[in-house]
Amino acid sequence: MTDERIDSSNEAVITEALSVIDGALARMMQRELVSTGEVADLLLDVRTLLTAEPTRLIETVEPVTTDAL
Repeated sequence: MTDERIDSSNEAVITEALSVIDGALARMMQRELVSTGEVADLLLDVRTLLTAEPTRLIETVEPVTTDAL
């Protein structure tokens, strides 16, 4: 039972990280230039998602909006 919870928590973390990446990449692909600060912010967001405790993450993650970056 514990393994199933860990697997579903991992899936939620991976899904949320992919959502952040996909949203940011879609916005960045529409521009000619992207600042290093924006790329660093994206990488930090993804790192935070991947290293956060799954139970805390699932409770606090908000949907990505198009104006996030």
